[in-house]
Amino acid sequence: MLDPQAQALLDQFARSGVKPLSEVSLQEAREQMLIGSVLLGPGEEVHQVRDLEAPGPNGSIPIRLYRPRPHRDLPILVYLHGGGWIMGSIATHDAVCRTLCRRSDMAVASVEYRLAPEHKFPAGLEDCFAAVSWLAQQAPTLGLDAHRLALGGDSAGANLAAATPQLIRDRGGPTIAYQVLIYPVTDFDFDTRSYRENAYGFHLTRDDMIWCWRQYLANDLDGYTPLASPLRVNDLRGFPPALVITAQYDPLRDEGEAYAARLAQAGVPVTHKCYAGMIHGFIRRPKQLDQAQIALDEIATTLKTALVP
Repeated sequence: MLDPQAQALLDQFARSGVKPLSEVSLQEAREQMLIGSVLLGPGEEVHQVRDLEAPGPNGSIPIRLYRPRPHRDLPILVYLHGGGWIMGSIATHDAVCRTLCRRSDMAVASVEYRLAPEHKFPAGLEDCFAAVSWLAQQAPTLGLDAHRLALGGDSAGANLAAATPQLIRDRGGPTIAYQVLIYPVTDFDFDTRSYRENAYGFHLTRDDMIWCWRQYLANDLDGYTPLASPLRVNDLRGFPPALVITAQYDPLRDEGEAYAARLAQAGVPVTHKCYAGMIHGFIRRPKQLDQAQIALDEIATTLKTALVP
């Protein structure tokens, strides 16, 4: 059953005239997400917010670093924002990063990777790999502990967070101690049960996801590669322990659950939690959805247990 607060949110979207992504222009989609993020209100107060730049494969990569306290050697969560690979930014996810920083008592580094369709797959992923590598290298200078480095994100950002360990495994790079995957995109497949059940009427639609994938990929064949679809990785042994969060009324529910199952089958410690009655994107709305508060607390507690002595 759809959570009453989620239903109220969907009704609010309908009254405000929020259009599906597949029915607006790219610029309108980006503006719609930015305006919606501003309307969510500010996040929680943290000790320090600092804007940095990491060298990337195609110029500098903006990074916003949040610190909960002035102490050195803080554990760090590298956070990759959602937005279908085509929208979203440090600004749109400022509130959720502040909240995770405050509640987990660890630093959070939000990465502004290149977006499609101007920069097709794997441009954004390459930026994420470069940013994670740079943050690990610069950790002593930044007062961070590279040995306690977690990687996370929501939706398309969780897709990139799941794919980045593949590049680290293949190329060499920092050890990821933990990963947090919030309703991740893990497969180029629109015919799962959750896609059929939740195709329309729950904010994110099947058509929206097809549109986002078309913007992200240069061609459909790329979608079947493991770097685009982490569920298709042959061997997940040795990947970081994970918390995977899904939502009941989300087209992406089943592929997130399937990825958690694949990790478990590979011997990777994993916790999967499907939030009953919730819709895609719920984690960013703690002021409207009680379940978002619970999920943020679960993420923070899990990270503390995994990374904070």
